[in-house]
Amino acid sequence: MSEEILTEQTTMSKEPEIPATPDVPEVSAAPEAAEKPAAPAESMADYEDAIAASMKPIHEGDILNGTVIGVSEEELIVDLGIHAEGVVRLEDASDDPSFSLKSFTVGQPVSATVIRRDNAQGRIQLSLKAAAAVLGWERLQQLQKDQSNITVKISEAVKSGVTTYVEGVRGFIPASKLSLNYVENLDEFVGREIEVRVITADPEEKRLVLSARDILREKAEEERKKKISNVQVGLVTEGTVETLQPYGAFVNLGNGLSGLIHVSQISQQRIKHPSAVLKEGQTVKVKIIAVKDGKISLSMKALEDVAAEAIEEETFHLPKAEEATTSLASLFKNIKL
Repeated sequence: MSEEILTEQTTMSKEPEIPATPDVPEVSAAPEAAEKPAAPAESMADYEDAIAASMKPIHEGDILNGTVIGVSEEELIVDLGIHAEGVVRLEDASDDPSFSLKSFTVGQPVSATVIRRDNAQGRIQLSLKAAAAVLGWERLQQLQKDQSNITVKISEAVKSGVTTYVEGVRGFIPASKLSLNYVENLDEFVGREIEVRVITADPEEKRLVLSARDILREKAEEERKKKISNVQVGLVTEGTVETLQPYGAFVNLGNGLSGLIHVSQISQQRIKHPSAVLKEGQTVKVKIIAVKDGKISLSMKALEDVAAEAIEEETFHLPKAEEATTSLASLFKNIKL
């Protein structure tokens, strides 16, 4: 019996066997997201320029670069990247009476001259127009060199022209440079925006002269070329004699176009001067005989040639004696007396 008990205890003490699991293919773990390279550690060397700038002594007359961080009707607040902020008062912004500080936006870069290192609020007092007196002229001289077109707003009408402001500098546009035609009322231009070019930029004499005429002339010429490209050779039209020259007559064809009738194309007869046949203001019928290099060549003589050909074609030809006899015989053939 003791053997049976021993056997039973031995059997119970054994751990039950766990059935073997079928082979399962190994699944690799999902690769972890690629780690971003760590940002390089910052050091004092990275701030050396900013530190040096902030420690740089400020003197009256220095031109500083900054960013607008505050805008009101009376002043601009400028971040200069140094120990103190800068402030620009309205009277130090521009000489233009219509100028508004509201034209600036937060984040806009500006350059200004130091006029006081420390005002009552602990800010550096700045002047935009003082900086413009230096930087503005450099910009204006470059505009003159490049012959760039710029848009300006006319401020006021003065004797023999109008004034405007460019880069904070007062400029003058002579009346003769405002338009392609004579300007009778200069006040009509006040408040208008026009395209101009710098023709004189003299910082020593503080003289800035602008012109719109050259731009207008170029645009008119481009428009004229477009119109001329649509003109057809052989077209017959009417025009008005504008001027007479020894070599021919210029005729206004309308729509901004004009052409030349060479003296040899005015009449079938040989004439010494166009005035022998034509006079200024006279309306004439012409034929376009050529369009070349943006010029229109006209002819009155060509129309006379055409008229002569038409008359020749319509001229009645008398029959010969034999033809007349035959015609008369055939005419009376069927007549019964």
